[in-house]
Amino acid sequence: MTALGVYLRGLMMGAADIVPGVSGGTVAFITGIYDTLLASIRAFDLEFVARLWRLQFRSAWGHVNGRFLLALLAGIATSIFSLARLISWLLDNYPVPLWAFFFGLILASAVVLLREVEAWNGARILSLLAGVAAAGAIALSPPASLQLGMVGVFLAGFLAICAMILPGISGSFILVLLGMYGTVLTAVKSLDLVFILVFALGAGTGLLCFSRLLHWLLQRYHQATMATLTGFLFGSLAVVWPWKRVLDWVEGSHGQLKPAQQLPVPPWEFAASTGQDPMLGLCLGLALLGIVLVWLIDYSSRRG
Repeated sequence: MTALGVYLRGLMMGAADIVPGVSGGTVAFITGIYDTLLASIRAFDLEFVARLWRLQFRSAWGHVNGRFLLALLAGIATSIFSLARLISWLLDNYPVPLWAFFFGLILASAVVLLREVEAWNGARILSLLAGVAAAGAIALSPPASLQLGMVGVFLAGFLAICAMILPGISGSFILVLLGMYGTVLTAVKSLDLVFILVFALGAGTGLLCFSRLLHWLLQRYHQATMATLTGFLFGSLAVVWPWKRVLDWVEGSHGQLKPAQQLPVPPWEFAASTGQDPMLGLCLGLALLGIVLVWLIDYSSRRG
């Protein structure tokens, strides 16, 4: 895979991470770099530290697949800085069509990934259903309150980063469910360095631990794990369903209220409860566009 190809995948991951409810891990999964990403993260181990200690910087760089990570992070950063305003504007002004586009992307991705599971049997079907159930339960859960002081901040970072590298569920969505979304935004806005440091420590610990667990599962139980992760994608469709009824709210970074718990509803019920146009034709068109884009990505990756 070329550096340009990795960079472009980073662009897509960054765009997904901007949208609450969409995980960058989903993009890594559907573009074929998920295993490589997990292996690169897992390589930040004692051997890496030992090579740095011996001043073997080129060897340490190769050990963690530094070229891959650099190209990927450059793409993510470029996307976040260049697309953040556009996607935030779309979320504020045209949320329903934007969610429809992401619904098409994730639906097509889940269908494509079904082909990666070979020789379906009872255990793999159960793994798929378990993934659907887990992601659906997370998506529809009411927000909680994680009031454990700095221990709670560490756990929030740990769980949020685990969700971020899982296909289907975003880290920001997990923070909403933990009741920590507003708290984290406030801490970042006010530059609460102690809070940020503890949160980052939890995120780093979670990333190193969870990437190792996922890598181990993919190495030893590849088919069952792929079935479960595919189920996560199907279950996460509840998060990106365009038409929702808000059940609970959370305070955003500027004091505005944002949806915390939402229930997917049919377009006609959405129109009746909100008084808004469901824009059914536009949404169907954008969902179809998302499906076509995934098909093109899958087609080009199989040819290359």
